[in-house]
Amino acid sequence: MNIQKKRAERITQLPPYLFAEIDRKKSEVQKKGIDIIDLGVGDPDLPTPEHIVHRMREAVANPKYHTYPSYVGMLEFRKAVADWYKKRFQIALDPETEVLALIGSKEGIAHIPLAFINPGDVGLYTSPGYPVYRTGIQFAGGTAHAVPLLEQNGFLPDLEAIPEDQKRRAKLFFLNYPNNPTGAVAERDFFERLVAFARENGVIVCHDAPYTEMSYDGYRPMSFLEVKRAKEVGIEFHSLSKTYRMTGWRLGFAVGNREVIQALGKVKSNIDSGAFEAVQAAGIEALSGDQACVEEMRATYQKRRDIMVAALNRMGLAVTPPKATFYLWIKVPDGSTSAAFATKVLEETGIVITPGNGFGPEGEGYVRMALTVGEDRLKEAADRLANLKF
Repeated sequence: MNIQKKRAERITQLPPYLFAEIDRKKSEVQKKGIDIIDLGVGDPDLPTPEHIVHRMREAVANPKYHTYPSYVGMLEFRKAVADWYKKRFQIALDPETEVLALIGSKEGIAHIPLAFINPGDVGLYTSPGYPVYRTGIQFAGGTAHAVPLLEQNGFLPDLEAIPEDQKRRAKLFFLNYPNNPTGAVAERDFFERLVAFARENGVIVCHDAPYTEMSYDGYRPMSFLEVKRAKEVGIEFHSLSKTYRMTGWRLGFAVGNREVIQALGKVKSNIDSGAFEAVQAAGIEALSGDQACVEEMRATYQKRRDIMVAALNRMGLAVTPPKATFYLWIKVPDGSTSAAFATKVLEETGIVITPGNGFGPEGEGYVRMALTVGEDRLKEAADRLANLKF
């Protein structure tokens, strides 16, 4: 049997997943005996805080958490989310109807198009951006329309430039601030325009916000839901992965419009059985417990940011220190492409960075660097880059 011919069209149309391709190239270089410093994937190197791990140890030993979990998440977890949003953003949420637990925010982002996109519908998404926005829309049979993020616009989407026919057919709009991969942030005036755009065009906003707590120099990003009437038009995804260094734990949540939350919950109840409740118990500890670990995380990444920004600027690679995220978005040298420069850096220095076009064609001309190694290794990376000829 030719399995290749049996594949669904939706699979054959997908490009290789960006980070899987990076892993392949990294493996090739490692086989040559080159010491790799991986600044490619945004996976925090700092361990999960001990008080969260301790709560997980307690919970996993408790038989009450060994049964099937609630599809929507433990009410105690959803209350912790609502309390955290109230304290952090002054947003009131009903934990029973406006909060939904996710097995990591990626899962919810990938599934929500199934609740709203029919074949022929349009899903809008910002590009360069997280690849799952586009693939989620395509998996649901929709047409994915990229809204460019351009440097001259501060890497914010130009809402007025979206073609009328795309706006008319659009059901969802995925966007993400603080932004991966550019590190850009959005302020109230933009979110107000976004809410007006969504109301005028009947588009559901799906704001992906996992980096709101990874910010520097005293800056604190806002939530999209802080804007008046935002809850009428959309939801916000959040994750414990970056804020509490829980990437492998797979726990996140969606909050906001109750009808959208209910629709996503209905999809999930037919696909998965919910997040392991012991992990949710640890999530409650993360959200409700001592937040000193978050401040420590900010201080650590701010130091790393400053080390690498200074090194890149000395090399002649201009980069603006981001206010948030642990990413640097770097213009490649004149005459190079994103992929060519990333490959050159890997082969000549052993440093893994991500080509910007892997986040969409609009990312061409840039590379992304994740600050996910300790200061010693980061300084070593800076030393290696200083000898790079381009």
